[in-house]
Amino acid sequence: MTVLTDRFSRAVDYARIAHAAQVRKGSNIPYLYHLLGVASLVIEFGGSEDQAIAGLLHDTLEDCGAAHEAVIRAQFGNAVADIVKDCTDGTAEGKASHTDPEAKRRDWTRRKLAYLAHLKAAPDQTLLVSACDKLHNARAIVQDLEHPEVGTRVFDRFTGGREGTLGYYQALAEIFSASEVKAARVLDGTVDWMHELAGASSRVALQSG
Repeated sequence: MTVLTDRFSRAVDYARIAHAAQVRKGSNIPYLYHLLGVASLVIEFGGSEDQAIAGLLHDTLEDCGAAHEAVIRAQFGNAVADIVKDCTDGTAEGKASHTDPEAKRRDWTRRKLAYLAHLKAAPDQTLLVSACDKLHNARAIVQDLEHPEVGTRVFDRFTGGREGTLGYYQALAEIFSASEVKAARVLDGTVDWMHELAGASSRVALQSG
């Protein structure tokens, strides 16, 4: 059983304030919804309080800025900060430095390929948090694919487009399955369904070009 203390409550508040102005792609849903969802999945799959807190804060550096790392380390400890850093494939500042669509696409591909390579050597405590993050995101994509008013247009929201997004989630599912992460089986099934709904006749691979 995962025991949650006041640290978890403080992390919810930290995430709420840090992401206050942000919403989920293609919606008006506060971004905190995703962070709570990831933390809930971490708990569901038996993660520790540190992992659940990292689930709440996993996008802070990427979406709110690199300066949050030192604050998270001071307030929630090295274990949490290390997982958050491990779950980050780029900072808000770094992503903002690319402005035109082609540069953004190249940067996206570079970051995703580097993150996939990083995950292959990441510690177990990081892998569970990352897998729960990707599972929550994959379920949201599937939900939109199933929606008659959205369908495959959901991929227009993503820098990687249809092929890049499908390839990225395929690679993630393979890595988590090979590492026997607890959430891997559920993610793999969700990615299968994502491919089918997207009209992909076979699993798509993420290409470096």
